[in-house]
Amino acid sequence: MAPSRTKYAPLDGDPTQENALRILIVDDSRLQRSILSKTLTKWGFNVQEAASGDEALLLCEKEIPDLILSDWIMPGMSGIEFCQSFRAMTQDEYAYFILLTSKSDKAEVAHGLDSGADDFLTKPFNAHELRARITAGQRIVEMQRELSMQNRRVGETLEELQRVHDLLDQDLLEAKKLQQSLLRERHKVYDEGALSLILRSAGHVGGDLVGFFPTDDDHLGLFAIDVSGHGVSSALMTARLAGYMSATAPDQNIALVPDNKGRFSARPPADVVRMLNDLVLNEMETEHYFTILLAFIHLPTGRVNLAQAGHPHPLVQRKDGSIEQTGSGGFPVGLLEGADFTQFTLTLAPGDRLLLLSDGVTECPDAAGQMLGEDGLHDMMMQLADVRGKALMEALMWELSNFAGTEDFPDDVSGILFEYAGTDQPK
Repeated sequence: MAPSRTKYAPLDGDPTQENALRILIVDDSRLQRSILSKTLTKWGFNVQEAASGDEALLLCEKEIPDLILSDWIMPGMSGIEFCQSFRAMTQDEYAYFILLTSKSDKAEVAHGLDSGADDFLTKPFNAHELRARITAGQRIVEMQRELSMQNRRVGETLEELQRVHDLLDQDLLEAKKLQQSLLRERHKVYDEGALSLILRSAGHVGGDLVGFFPTDDDHLGLFAIDVSGHGVSSALMTARLAGYMSATAPDQNIALVPDNKGRFSARPPADVVRMLNDLVLNEMETEHYFTILLAFIHLPTGRVNLAQAGHPHPLVQRKDGSIEQTGSGGFPVGLLEGADFTQFTLTLAPGDRLLLLSDGVTECPDAAGQMLGEDGLHDMMMQLADVRGKALMEALMWELSNFAGTEDFPDDVSGILFEYAGTDQPK
């Protein structure tokens, strides 16, 4: 790597000062070097001399000059050859190169400029012309230095931005792991049926969340949440909501009601959504809102109580493959004080299955921008009627990717599937 320069050169100055313009004279004539050196030193420049191109290259390896005055015709390495070697050595540095020559043929001059020289002076030259050429060269050197400095600053800024980006990327990867850890189990089997869950964020982290929790009164709670927006703030919101629906800390789960014996029963789902609405509006300082589908399945009978707040309709696929999509729609949570939330019921028979999906599925666009919609989901589920459990969720994602033409969905995708097997002995 060639040495770099650190100082700017003034148009005039004391040659003993560090910031004086450094000029290298390359000429095999000692007399010519002496005349040029005295003149340039008198003008305030810092001057070095070399008797050949080889000697000049050695000097340049130690310190790159600001400007070079080189004779064209020299024994051994010519001025043209020296210029070419110098340019190859200093690709990242710049020095203004003036060829001194008695040649006046335009083709020769063009050859010199093509070889890397910036200017030329025809011998004999007068002092005024020499000073004018050096002054012009110095202006270019200073502009080049300023540009190089700006480029270095830009490079340093980009490096710092990349470092920050890498740190953020690492943090987001850790955040993704933490968010995925909220989904502790993706498949669980009960005597009365089986659960399968899926959660895919559009970015590192997202605003979707699905989960389940048991109660002590033969109910299984299922929830599907979709927080507005994307990214870290939405993910933080889902993490907080996950605490309100905790399966590991039932005493903190607002969907459960404890009795005086330490057992828990399911709270009416519409009441739970109202409580969440009050919490978001009165205790959370956030602009986010969310949709939710909360369901309590009575495992012995297959009866399901649900509350729907802006989330896509639940889908029931019966044992014979037929599909029902029903629900009350509802208003999202966290938008309106005192919003009314209702609940409805449905009943699963053995062999039926209940599917709760986020709008990342039904609103997934194809290449032409057309959304899948509930009709498209209906058709997919009809095709997948014989696929069960985790395989169904994976097949659904594959079909969605095939529809969209990409695996990078524009929105978070989440879902929870319950396949009801029933029970022989009602509890």
